[in-house]
Amino acid sequence: MKTIKTISILLILLLGAFVYYALHVSDKTDGGEGTKNVQKSKPLIALSTYALYDAAKNIAGESVECFCILPYGVEVHDFEPTPKIMARLHDADLVVYSGAGLQPWTHTFEDEKNGLDMSGYVKLLRASHDEEESGHHHESEFDPHYWLDTDNMITAVNVLKEKFIKLLPENRELYIANAEAYIAKLKEIDDLYRQKMQTCKIDTIVVDHNAFSYLASKYGFYVESISGLSPDAQPSAKVMGSIIDKVKDQNITTIFFESFASDKLISAIATDAKVKVDVLQPIANITKDESLDGSSYYSLMLQNLEKMSKARECR
Repeated sequence: MKTIKTISILLILLLGAFVYYALHVSDKTDGGEGTKNVQKSKPLIALSTYALYDAAKNIAGESVECFCILPYGVEVHDFEPTPKIMARLHDADLVVYSGAGLQPWTHTFEDEKNGLDMSGYVKLLRASHDEEESGHHHESEFDPHYWLDTDNMITAVNVLKEKFIKLLPENRELYIANAEAYIAKLKEIDDLYRQKMQTCKIDTIVVDHNAFSYLASKYGFYVESISGLSPDAQPSAKVMGSIIDKVKDQNITTIFFESFASDKLISAIATDAKVKVDVLQPIANITKDESLDGSSYYSLMLQNLEKMSKARECR
């Protein structure tokens, strides 16, 4: 009797499992709605720098799948995508890359239908010829760090907005509203920089890697860099000596390096010149800790402003 009861329970459980399986398979494979629509994939948008990624995700919200091609904490100039990443990029609906010689691997997408070179839409500054003395010749004649100019970011936002509307025209009003809100934040950044940088005692910042010429050009100060446009370039003894002399002559109290570069050289200069060292964020990429802290283009630009205005003794 006990055996019959056990068998009956097992048969009931098996029957329940069969019905559950049949119903779910039917939902996924028949011509109806339900699960099939839920599982419909979103357009995939890949972006080659954090600044562009931040703009894209704020414009598109949850309507598309945005991903930053750079893993957290990876230096943008040195990154080479794996075959797995490249396969994903070729399947993406849109690959937005910085251009202007920043990432040579993106040349793959120049003739691809899903490739978008953002440098073709923004205003670029010509690269300084001081790179020759630092021992580095950059691939492009232009400075590729254009996203640090909020006017260029406004242009990028409008380009992304139009691309998203073309992909998903039913979300047109959403994209327009989100783009306007993001542009308002960019204009706020610009206003704060103009206010803070208006009257400063020191007219120069010293950095290891010259990613900040767009800020200097827009807000009226100078940049002295150790390694030019590439953070990996090795400066000559002449360049090192010249930087130390300028730091002392201009009474500079703080010199900067970026979080993805070694602080070895900048620390040596700081020791010789008896000044402090701090970090500036070029916003090409972020660290995992910055992501966990909720950092954004907006917050990082304001952090840079606070540090530079303090170093320049602005009122």
